[in-house]
Amino acid sequence: MKRTRQAVKAEYPVLQTREETKKQRTCFYGPVFGKSHMQTLDWGSLPHHILLCIFQFLPLVDRAWASSVCRRWNEVFHIPDLWRKFEFELTQPATSYLKSTHPDLIQQIIKRHANHLQYVSFKTHFASALTVVFINSKSLSSIKIDDTPVDDPSLKVLVANNSDTLKLLKMSSCPHVSPAGILCVADQCHGLRELALNYYILSDELLLALSSEKHVNLEHLRIDVVSENPGQVEFHTIKKQSWDALVKHSPKVSIVMYFFLYEEEFDAFFREETPVTHLYFGRAVSKAMLGRIGMNCPRLIELVVCANGLQPLDDELICIAERCKNLTAMGLGECEVTCRGFIEFVKMCGGRLTQLSIMEEVLIPDNDYNLDQIHSEVSKHLGRMWFPDMMPTW
Repeated sequence: MKRTRQAVKAEYPVLQTREETKKQRTCFYGPVFGKSHMQTLDWGSLPHHILLCIFQFLPLVDRAWASSVCRRWNEVFHIPDLWRKFEFELTQPATSYLKSTHPDLIQQIIKRHANHLQYVSFKTHFASALTVVFINSKSLSSIKIDDTPVDDPSLKVLVANNSDTLKLLKMSSCPHVSPAGILCVADQCHGLRELALNYYILSDELLLALSSEKHVNLEHLRIDVVSENPGQVEFHTIKKQSWDALVKHSPKVSIVMYFFLYEEEFDAFFREETPVTHLYFGRAVSKAMLGRIGMNCPRLIELVVCANGLQPLDDELICIAERCKNLTAMGLGECEVTCRGFIEFVKMCGGRLTQLSIMEEVLIPDNDYNLDQIHSEVSKHLGRMWFPDMMPTW
């Protein structure tokens, strides 16, 4: 007996009509397009601007796979706006899917779209990817390089192709770059406004190059001072004349320094006047060092000390309040300050302290003030309500 189509489908649910299969590849986009557009849409018919947003969240290799889904997705893959900004974070372990991706594919993708790149971030062990971008790009304006084997020849290629457009360069954990390599960038990229680098490649020659008449005013200079092996690194000293030249050329420049040193390694710093504006100490810093900061950092705006010894810092803080007239932010972690000394510091700074973060454990009660009185006295001098931070209990 001849069975009907419905009976066959009931017995073999895998056998579906072409129309039903097509319906399964569609989905509802009512919440996106509004109630008036409550209809099923094929993935291939999504508007370009929505597909572009989706593609922007995909890693490099995933973009390549997605571009092979259909012709429309491939068109979006080649839109220049998709390649204005990109992060090359190709650091997956050898067991990941990247192991099966041929390096030539990555290079072909980058080479084809490098001329569209403007803002790029590198965090990759694939030096070839970085080289391909530098060789083929002509309009890079912002570059961030972290833990990548960039070297002096690579920077020369970068400068040769992007000297007129480069405005921001941030480098971290790039041990193959020398002071001469970064000096080449400063000499040729006269439009550079923001620079971040490790202290070991900072030099007097670099500051003078950034201060030349051809160079635009530098807006932001970040310097990371890091030591992993105490006693094995000898830090050089930057001359006061070099700092003065930079500030004279760029009077509004923010100079930010992050210190991750041990106490015995600070000898080379702040012995002369230094125009630093923001200071962050990630490890213990001595009383003597804080005293030098108060004496020689008149442009200081923000100071954060994560740790100190067990000696009160009253005199050092009062010196900083007296001489650092631009100070507006202070943070203290594992330190000690008497309540009276802290109130005197706040009184001298007054309402200009817009940010004041002090752990309650830092404050030592004395004969004049206890912890119950501290918040009202400090609030009075700040002109707003203030309380010390509390140590979280887990």
